[in-house]
Amino acid sequence: MGLSIREAVPGDEATILGFIKHLAAYEKLSHEVVASEDHLRASLFCEHPKVFALIAEVDGVPCGFALYFFNYSTFLGRHGVYLEDLYVAPEHRGAGAGKALLARLAQIARDNDCGRLEWWVLDWNEPAIDFYKSLNAQAMDEWTVFRLTGAPLEALANQDKASQ
Repeated sequence: MGLSIREAVPGDEATILGFIKHLAAYEKLSHEVVASEDHLRASLFCEHPKVFALIAEVDGVPCGFALYFFNYSTFLGRHGVYLEDLYVAPEHRGAGAGKALLARLAQIARDNDCGRLEWWVLDWNEPAIDFYKSLNAQAMDEWTVFRLTGAPLEALANQDKASQ
């Protein structure tokens, strides 16, 4: 049977959440995981999902996943695929699951006339960076990521309300 990639289906929520928790632990971000199986079910398997997941399996046993959504580039005038999370269990790394997941995402991007496939990686994650470079992915070092969350997000949202 070997390695296969499939779309996530209802019932995969616990598997995906487990992978998310393992990824967060690896990235030293476990304290940020508040997602639940119910959150994943509501997001991935609703009537009109805006986020999607792929499962990598070896001999029918899940060994990794990719969670992605479509974004849009005003410069290209086309959609793109944004890879939110990619995780392969340590005992399966180096066997092609990560590359197979990215290849499937590249196919999804191509099949949907997307102009790019992109993702973030922590700057200290040298094994992942080396892997991505081996695929000829290019680092976007000139860009800085900004984020609003929690109280600052609420404050800005409330400020906008006041101006309406």
